[in-house]
Amino acid sequence: MQRFYIESTNISDTTIRIEGADVNHIKNVLRMKIGEKLIACDGQGIDYCCIIAEFEKDNIILSISERKKTDTELPAKLILFQGLPKKDKMELIVQKAVELGAYEIVPVMMKRTIVKLEDKKKEQKKLERWQAIAEGAAKQSGRGFIPRVHEIVSYQEAIKMASECDLSILPYECASGINETRALINQSKGKDSIGIMIGPEGGFAEDEVDLAKEHGIIPVTLGKRILRTETAGLTILSYLMLTLEE
Repeated sequence: MQRFYIESTNISDTTIRIEGADVNHIKNVLRMKIGEKLIACDGQGIDYCCIIAEFEKDNIILSISERKKTDTELPAKLILFQGLPKKDKMELIVQKAVELGAYEIVPVMMKRTIVKLEDKKKEQKKLERWQAIAEGAAKQSGRGFIPRVHEIVSYQEAIKMASECDLSILPYECASGINETRALINQSKGKDSIGIMIGPEGGFAEDEVDLAKEHGIIPVTLGKRILRTETAGLTILSYLMLTLEE
């Protein structure tokens, strides 16, 4: 069934109003008709099973037949702190992280980050692009929540944010003990928030790892192979998704 995100202000007791680009998509691309069913989601975890009731010039009116909580969200908020990669890698990371259940993606400037975003206008355009990708991935994967792509933060800010999570881990090529990693991931059950710190292409500087440990963030190994920055976060998110899925 087709799925669309709508603003909560467009929801009444019995009807929903769709506006904007989705109107053209429903009318002229999908060519849906009055009486056809679709799902409208408020982006905050509630799905509305609806029937198309009326086409207006710039709006579509839906009749609500059922309200229900979206069942596609994980019980814990997974927050990905991603060392800013070069080129278009962040677009892939955002898309796949949302598909795997990430609650929020936080781009982080680290010591070995190659990209330097000093132009605020360019940075804002990138954030808007990443947020649009997150919304598209949320639609595709049936998420009940549109994950936020946070503004870019410093490593110190990211450490503070990660330390406030119930559990935070830092995949690190110099860490050892895969059984300890498995045990730690299993401890994620019952946690409300889990932070995942991922380094950029050059990896973490040693003092960055030390600072993370001082704030209770635990270095872990993901195995004997060194993973690219765009692979490491998705690997741990996949592991957590399968562990937490209900």
